[in-house]
Amino acid sequence: MKATYHKYILEFKIPSGTSRGVMTHKETWFIIIENDQKKGIGECGILRGLSCDDRPDYEEKLAWACANIHLGINQLWEALIEFPSIQFGIEMAFQSMASENPFLLFPSAFTNGLKSIPINGLIWMGNEAFMKQQIETKLAEGFHCLKLKIGAIDFDEEIKLLSQIRQNFTSEQVEIRVDANGAFDKTEALNKLNQLSVFKLHSIEQPIQKNNTDSMSELCKTSPIPIALDEELIGVFSFDEKEQLLVKIKPQYIILKPSFVGGFRGTNEWISLAEKYQIKWWITSALESNIGLNAIAQWTFLKQNKMPQGLGTGALYTNNFDCQLEVSNGQLWFNKDKEFHFDFSQF
Repeated sequence: MKATYHKYILEFKIPSGTSRGVMTHKETWFIIIENDQKKGIGECGILRGLSCDDRPDYEEKLAWACANIHLGINQLWEALIEFPSIQFGIEMAFQSMASENPFLLFPSAFTNGLKSIPINGLIWMGNEAFMKQQIETKLAEGFHCLKLKIGAIDFDEEIKLLSQIRQNFTSEQVEIRVDANGAFDKTEALNKLNQLSVFKLHSIEQPIQKNNTDSMSELCKTSPIPIALDEELIGVFSFDEKEQLLVKIKPQYIILKPSFVGGFRGTNEWISLAEKYQIKWWITSALESNIGLNAIAQWTFLKQNKMPQGLGTGALYTNNFDCQLEVSNGQLWFNKDKEFHFDFSQF
């Protein structure tokens, strides 16, 4: 068995804004495993400035993982505990190689084209006109759940956008999730949450920056809007640490990105704890290419979570890979009659 790693730069069609700035491209890495005539591929989806494994020794650790691929998935997962995106890439590559088709990792009614996964429509930050245009497009495309990135433009403008949606659609017609990416100052967060509550929002992700656990715990008790932890989960490695975090903060939701929390195994640990403490959860991709998104979507379907998931990023890039995932009326489908065109030799 041998393994190699390869860097790939994904280019955004339109610069995409978050509270941490505007992204024009996104770096990702692929691990390819070969054993006799079989090949498998995994994606190590890292986000610079956000992933806990955004470290100077990242490529060195990728090279080590490939050189030690003979150790097998369990030993590698343990050794890569501080590199969750590589854990995910390794898990995915082994599953891909073990499958009859390297892109059909988890066969199900989803991959047979019989059932779909509900997803949210993502609205990127920008000026009011740009965000309004995205909202209108997503609603016209049949989405019943919108996720708005907030915290980068003037708060009053964001309030106006939410007001416009609610003037036309009730909370029963369109579910609205907002994601502040930690943009609110902890001294003003509750005041802003109170202002947002009139729009009957489903939830708000990460209203304040991570590592303010006392303040976040208090917000989860007092907020009129359910709070979802996202960035807060990044860099929490051990099962005990995960449990301690959830017990202290007691969020209403957690959001799980396999590339950020240790792949499928790490995500399963969070899910088991969330269910133990009656915390709801959903799964989100982390701007992976269609290769990573394909694996996450197939695995997510098996979890049978009925809430809209955050899996609709496949159309963001100019140089993505064609795949079998298709979005229709706010649902993610797998087109089994279409082939996943991927040439391993390009790497």
